[in-house]
Amino acid sequence: MLPLVELEVRHLRALCAIADTGSVRKAAVQLGMTQPSLTTQLRRIESTIGGLLFTRGQTGSRPTPLGHSVLSRARPIIAEMSALVTAAREAACGVGGLRLRIGSIGSRAVTGWLRRIHQRLPETDTTIHIEVSSNTLLQLLATNQLDVAFVHEAAGFPLHVPAGVERRVLIAGEPRFVSLSAAHPAASRPLVRLAELAHDAWIVDPTADEEAAALRRVFTATGLDPRLVHVRDNTTAADLVASGEAVRPCQPTADPAPGTVIRPLAGDPLTAQLSLASRHGSLPLRELDALYGDLMASYVAAAEASPMYRAWLDRSGSPLLPSVGSH
Repeated sequence: MLPLVELEVRHLRALCAIADTGSVRKAAVQLGMTQPSLTTQLRRIESTIGGLLFTRGQTGSRPTPLGHSVLSRARPIIAEMSALVTAAREAACGVGGLRLRIGSIGSRAVTGWLRRIHQRLPETDTTIHIEVSSNTLLQLLATNQLDVAFVHEAAGFPLHVPAGVERRVLIAGEPRFVSLSAAHPAASRPLVRLAELAHDAWIVDPTADEEAAALRRVFTATGLDPRLVHVRDNTTAADLVASGEAVRPCQPTADPAPGTVIRPLAGDPLTAQLSLASRHGSLPLRELDALYGDLMASYVAAAEASPMYRAWLDRSGSPLLPSVGSH
């Protein structure tokens, strides 16, 4: 029998992470733990409470009735603890200190976004937290650890949006392009068909929300079955692509790494919705509008700097995204 543990806030966070992600594996990644460590921790928590909190199956981990009861009490505790820490930090910084905590996926638009915010709010202490997982950013937002977050949602795979969090759509359907070796046979084409990459290995980041699942769905629909390679390190991934060992889906605003090219996929089989998320009422509407406008302007600048994306926009007959600042 596993030894009992005295429940702490970190244990409650672990339970919520498992419930929110639906998977011990995904929760472990989100929490920065190994899967065996989180599994052992969960068993100890269940031993302490005296019953199963989750059922485990092929479809993932789902809360039992007891689990739902524990989670309903755990979430307010976590929220209160986050609020306590936030209030304490604000007190330590001094009354009246201005602070803006931004979260974001990795994007070429981030640098320009921060530059515009610094220019507009020079007296504000602005911090940035970059995550691969948009679901993680939404959880940080819901627990008052971020004020706004730039997130993306793969088409067909909705994000887990916590209660009280709302999103304002920035780009309804951003296409995913593909990064491939400059020596690849398809590199000379302005538009690449999936069938031309059927025999290539595809690199995916296992910590990215549903990236692998979105690829598998597209491949299944087209009757293809390429091999997926899980790589978390961007430098290694870029080297593998440049060497011709694999190809990789990427954002249309991305810069090609040395020895690689970026091309659109015919038919745009992979798309994502980009949005700015915030907690309801956490920021004045005027400030939220300004942050949205800053982000939109930065995204447009990044799109204009990408020749492949500009060409795609021209072919699709789309303006370079709706007029900046209109929402």
